[in-house]
Amino acid sequence: MRRVLIVDDDPKVCETLDRYLAHAGYTTASALDGARALELARTFAPDLIVLDLMLPRVDGLEVCRTLRASSQVPIIMLTARTTERDKLSGLALGADDYLTKPFSPRELVARVEAVLRRSGSSEKKECVAAGTLMIDPDRCEVTVAGEPVVLTATELRLLLSLARSPGRVFRRDELARLALGDDFDGMDRTIDAHIKNLRRKVGADIIATVFGIGYKLVA
Repeated sequence: MRRVLIVDDDPKVCETLDRYLAHAGYTTASALDGARALELARTFAPDLIVLDLMLPRVDGLEVCRTLRASSQVPIIMLTARTTERDKLSGLALGADDYLTKPFSPRELVARVEAVLRRSGSSEKKECVAAGTLMIDPDRCEVTVAGEPVVLTATELRLLLSLARSPGRVFRRDELARLALGDDFDGMDRTIDAHIKNLRRKVGADIIATVFGIGYKLVA
């Protein structure tokens, strides 16, 4: 059974999500603060984390930052803040998706299923090479000039989409469909945030912006 870690300072939210996720066939654990979340991320070994931004002791952004230093576990951010800046802050740190409170528990379960489906879906097994970039989808390994690069599942799918057609210009909506799935319903700037993370990790000169259209990989 897939494991989901629920992190929210409201016990009622944790209890509700636990009930809905258990009914959908998931094993869950809950944390009411950021410090406990980091502890359970190690001991519970979740397949996905539902992470609220507003947490006592250690806030959600810091939890995400700490996790991304050593883990690729998919993260869905929960936020009561509705500004684009707040949503992009979580994505910039490596979150895979987000939901704005209040939300439907059924929608949360659907998002969990979609993110896990994307992160665990089968990719073409052959390695992809473009310039100094090498991607091994089977092992989820990426190197640039021989140096290993750690990517999240979403970042890996996005980079694969670009690398399989070097030089081709992809519109943002195309990349969203390829990397995030047909059921993704978010801002255009979500892709921008993931591209920014990729550039920081693999090098700004590898992914070029085609203004007014989208992005392409420069081999």
